[in-house]
Amino acid sequence: MAGMLSIGVTGLNAAQAGLTTTSHNIANASTPGFSRQSIVQTQQPGLFSGAGFLGQGTQVETVRRSYSQYLENQVLSADTKRSALQTYEDQISQLDNLLADSTVGLSPALQGFFEGVQEVAANPSSVPARQAMISGGEAMASRFQYLDARLSEIRDGVEGSISSTVETINSYSSQIAELNQRIVNAEAAGAGAPANDLHDTRDNLIRELNQLVRVSTVAEADGSRSVFIGNGQPLVVGVQTTQLTATPSTEDPSRLAIGLQLPNGSSVQMPESLLSGGTLGGLLDFRRDSLDTAQNKLGMVAVGLIETFNAQHRLGQDLDGNLGGDFFTPLSPSVQSIAGATSTPTVDFGDIGKLNGGTYKLTYTNTTGGYNLVDRATGNSVNAADVGLTITAPGTTVAGESFLIQPTRFAAQDINVAIGDTRLIAAAGPVRSVETAGNLGSGSIDAVKVNSIAGFASGTPHIGDYTLSFNSGSNIYEVRDSTNTLVGSVAYNPSTDSAGVTRTLPAPLAGIDLTFSGVPSNGDSFTLESNAQGVADNTNAVALGALQTTKTMLAASGNPTANFQSTYSNLVAEIGNKTSEVKVNRTAQQSLLDQATATRESLSGVNLDEEAANLIRYQQAYQASAKVMSIASSLFDEILGIAR
Repeated sequence: MAGMLSIGVTGLNAAQAGLTTTSHNIANASTPGFSRQSIVQTQQPGLFSGAGFLGQGTQVETVRRSYSQYLENQVLSADTKRSALQTYEDQISQLDNLLADSTVGLSPALQGFFEGVQEVAANPSSVPARQAMISGGEAMASRFQYLDARLSEIRDGVEGSISSTVETINSYSSQIAELNQRIVNAEAAGAGAPANDLHDTRDNLIRELNQLVRVSTVAEADGSRSVFIGNGQPLVVGVQTTQLTATPSTEDPSRLAIGLQLPNGSSVQMPESLLSGGTLGGLLDFRRDSLDTAQNKLGMVAVGLIETFNAQHRLGQDLDGNLGGDFFTPLSPSVQSIAGATSTPTVDFGDIGKLNGGTYKLTYTNTTGGYNLVDRATGNSVNAADVGLTITAPGTTVAGESFLIQPTRFAAQDINVAIGDTRLIAAAGPVRSVETAGNLGSGSIDAVKVNSIAGFASGTPHIGDYTLSFNSGSNIYEVRDSTNTLVGSVAYNPSTDSAGVTRTLPAPLAGIDLTFSGVPSNGDSFTLESNAQGVADNTNAVALGALQTTKTMLAASGNPTANFQSTYSNLVAEIGNKTSEVKVNRTAQQSLLDQATATRESLSGVNLDEEAANLIRYQQAYQASAKVMSIASSLFDEILGIAR
């Protein structure tokens, strides 16, 4: 009877364990990250008798957690990518809305400024028109500054988010290490039985950490789990943690770099390419690929506009008869020393059409001014002239010293109108042509274009008088100075050039182009002279207005392909396309995450119908075991009754 009673007790205990486990599953059916548990029940070893081995009942070997590391890894991989794309989408949507806005974007301000230039071209002596041009320039400069300020605000927000994300990562790392310790202690005290609920809690923390930065994990023999980021950098190893740091980058102090803290308190910075996935990866990707691009290319439009407009304005003449100055305050590339480098190079803008919005690292290769210029986006060495820059290193340099060159990063914030006096607008051309009275032919000079003022006097007159006389025998215009000395000639064949042809004059007038047309008679002449009192002349104002549609930027195969407006439009389209791409990818990644989660939940999730069936099954097993014990008790009572 004692055997039956003992077997009944084991069955009762097993059923009780099943009921407890099932109840635990039902209670946690809605708990995030909970993995369904079940008892593992085995028979106890049989007892040998003369008739063979008699069973001794059952035992609960362990409580097993329904869990697959493979399925969990699938969820982690899909989730960290989704988190990165979601973060990227949230950030880039701000850029897209800002740059593409038809009210606060740059396009209306550009249009308004050049409308003011066209007013001056139509009325070069009008003070109100000139004031409108200056006001339009100031409004455009303010729009550049506003857009750059908003981009800087977004950048500040990104840097703040990076810092707070790193703090949260460190907090999760500490919690995971603490749970590792608790699991090791619990399983050691429990004869190696798994601490299922602690494992679930730790897995939840790993999932949340994975949403911040992509992680990989390794299960250790003692029950702890080590966590790694990047290409194997340890974050948690057993109960030990390595803290991440967010400190100013050694190459660009204006941005935070992520590092690993060393035992001595210092940190070693990690390449951004190693920190993919999660919120942190999304922030770093957005900052590098979209925010830097937007701010650099907005500045590139500002540089292109200022450099070309100032250059043309300096070729004109103001109301006082002086050569034009800079309409906008000149800009220069930003040069920052890296790690305290001292012998700073001189960096200026070269061919504006070759600017591409890039950022570069210059490193001296020797002590005599040799250097290597590297594009930070590609890591490739480039020639300064090929990227729109001129670089002059000091005569004596320190090999290994480096500098960060950001040609256009701060241009939009620094743009300003340089003049406030309407008389200083150089609307007129500094040189004019005058037809000599008595010319017999139909020859004419239709346009005078000044390309360079090298050699021009700063006061009036800018140049001396020159005479151009047509020689029909040689089909040339002879160019003579005020002393009637022949200084050169210009070819002109009336039979082929009468519809109009542009020629560059010989030195010392090599910076001037004239457009000839018609059929001159032999000896017909023109005088080229300083445009004294040219207050009603609009030659340079027309040239300034033409810059609105002239292709001066984004050179391809050596030829500019875009004007200011189309360059900005390219930026808007680039950000818009990237926004759409990120949204589509995020939606697709969410679907992949949902599928991976559903697959994991099919194994680990709690099915209430199944648990309800288990309740009935274990209830019946409990009742049956109790019945066994009841029968054993009755039989024992019968035996005692016989004795009486």
